[in-house]
Amino acid sequence: MKKILAVFVYCLLSTAYCRADEGMWIPTLLKSLNESDMQKLGCKLTAEQIYSVNKSSLKDAVVNFGGCTGEMISDQGLLITNHHCGYGQIQSHSTIEHDYLTNGFWANEKKEELTCPGLTVSFVIRIVDVTSKVLEGVEADLSEIKRDSVVKDRMKNIEKDSVAGTHFKAMVRQFYSGNEFYLFVLEIFTDVRMVGAPPESIGNFGGDTDNWMWPRHTGDFSLFRIYSDKDNKPADYSPDNVPFKPRHFLPVSLKGVSENDFAMIFGFPGRTQEYLPSSAVEMIQKVSNPIKIKAREKRLSIWREDMNKSTEVRIQYSSKHAGVANAYKKWTGEVAGLERINGIGMKQAQEKTFLERIAKNPEWNKKYGSLLSDFSIAYIQIAPYQKATDYFSETVAAVEIIRYANGYLQLLNAKPEDLAKKLETFKTAAKSFFKDYNTLTDRKLFAAMLKMYYEEVDKVMHPEVFETIQSKHKGNFEKYADEIYERSMFASEVKVIEFLNGYTAERTKDIEKDPAYILARNVFGFYETQIKPQYTLLTDGLNKLNREYMAAQREVMTEKKYYPDANSTMRVAFGKINGYDGKDGVRFTFSTTLDGIMEKEDSTDSEFVVPKKLKELYLKKDYGQYAGKDGKVCVAFTTNSHTTGGNSGSPLIDAEGNLIGVNFDRNWEGTANDIKYNSERGRNIVLDIRYALFVIDKFAGATNLIKEMKIIQ
Repeated sequence: MKKILAVFVYCLLSTAYCRADEGMWIPTLLKSLNESDMQKLGCKLTAEQIYSVNKSSLKDAVVNFGGCTGEMISDQGLLITNHHCGYGQIQSHSTIEHDYLTNGFWANEKKEELTCPGLTVSFVIRIVDVTSKVLEGVEADLSEIKRDSVVKDRMKNIEKDSVAGTHFKAMVRQFYSGNEFYLFVLEIFTDVRMVGAPPESIGNFGGDTDNWMWPRHTGDFSLFRIYSDKDNKPADYSPDNVPFKPRHFLPVSLKGVSENDFAMIFGFPGRTQEYLPSSAVEMIQKVSNPIKIKAREKRLSIWREDMNKSTEVRIQYSSKHAGVANAYKKWTGEVAGLERINGIGMKQAQEKTFLERIAKNPEWNKKYGSLLSDFSIAYIQIAPYQKATDYFSETVAAVEIIRYANGYLQLLNAKPEDLAKKLETFKTAAKSFFKDYNTLTDRKLFAAMLKMYYEEVDKVMHPEVFETIQSKHKGNFEKYADEIYERSMFASEVKVIEFLNGYTAERTKDIEKDPAYILARNVFGFYETQIKPQYTLLTDGLNKLNREYMAAQREVMTEKKYYPDANSTMRVAFGKINGYDGKDGVRFTFSTTLDGIMEKEDSTDSEFVVPKKLKELYLKKDYGQYAGKDGKVCVAFTTNSHTTGGNSGSPLIDAEGNLIGVNFDRNWEGTANDIKYNSERGRNIVLDIRYALFVIDKFAGATNLIKEMKIIQ
């Protein structure tokens, strides 16, 4: 009986610590860690078919798309990603005359595709464990500053040596909080062109209201094409470039999905913090996130008010608003999710088990006995600096004129021999900045953000400018804003361009005397000298503790397969297509259809407007080959694969290696998964590839693009 009970307890702990659907796995380790589990869930592929250096594999179809993920879907360089991943490019090409945000964009021929300066797409060529090279001879008692210096130097040398004599790029990234290191060799393309994007009424249907929510009906996709030189190698834009031929592209399946089907996701997840102690979770839940939520709520309300009044402001701020709103809602859900699952309590329960185990082992107790108490002390010490840092970055540093003016320190510090080149860079940056800048909107934000910092942050962490506002303007932040924006050249595109066109080294005082520049250097200078150094010092101490705690967990809590936290490197996650139980008495099914779009339609709400053409297709049931067996068009579905930011645009791949969907979001109940994974309710939300093709073909009439793809019926 005792033996049976022991086995039961072990299985219970194993379930709590590691589930088949949890994890963001390094592709090179799939054979040893995951291949068997994946095949038990229904995967018909081998680890080598997923990741291989010597043969074409799935990893060759997956790209890092400007911080998101994309996937190749033709042998002519065509890739698909999310609408919100391509949003900045769509917005940058949009004008009042050519409003691609509202009307969409489709290139019927390759010559109509739009160039996207600054956008890069990278392929992973190979991944190599270089831990031994990085850490050789690095003693445990080395100071954190010295250790960091040694490690960074070795990482740079490995990066340089690994791609010497090639056109490839390299990066080394740390894993498991700095206990392991991996080299990534990349092929980076810079000639990327916009091919197609549905109107916002499809690509962002539901807007902020539906963001992070399920059920979902958003056609969140856009299309781009990679161009190369005639040798199929990366090249800057040239009219002579040709469509890139990828080593692998994904066949597109029209077979449809069913509940409990196997699903795999490939991508570049940005950041998770799964192995933090309870003291860190408490800091995030009760201090840091609430600050960021409060500040962004105010910023969004100011932007939204002006965007609703002006088409020009809407176009200027749409991309900025989307990015800020996305994180705002995510943090809000994260706090609610941690409270709902008692994330702090769950961490404390794990820590209790950890302490009980090390207490029985003298060697462990000596190495790890003080770790958790050291964490508690460290977070008490860092709390005021964390608060000041969060408020600074989310209020003062969020004001555009302050950030922009502060950048001119680089021009002042430019060497004489570099001045001409630097000026050209600043001229280009000025045009880009003012294209999406509204002085009146930013002036409102200026007053509100400085006031919030003043009221919420301890006076000992106030820069001198706040004394000026109190003495000269009697605490009236609006009057101070008027003074800055009326007197500063940085509030005027005309004045900035005139200044740059006539700039010489003798005109530095024009910058130094500018009120916005004086303010910018006052607030940034204060932060950089009075807050950041101590914050950085305390953070370095936490980094050391995190590294030790990560090593300790792997040594002591051996019932878990440990995947490294996300760090924007290539990962594989897998699970099944399924729904979930929401609030009490609510069961969410795994898929949505075009019917739901029509049910949500509200012509008085810009987030829920349905395009006329889409309604016509729906009423005629003109679905082509894209309807399921039930005669309906599936719009989205959910899986329990482990994802986070950066997985936007990731391919959902079926058991045979075909594309069945494009990942674009997570549900509200799963927003806390970055800190404490919850398999019962956490779901990633996927655009059904059939809906994307339906929009491309039947709505947009871009049959030229459909013909490029390999369609699996």
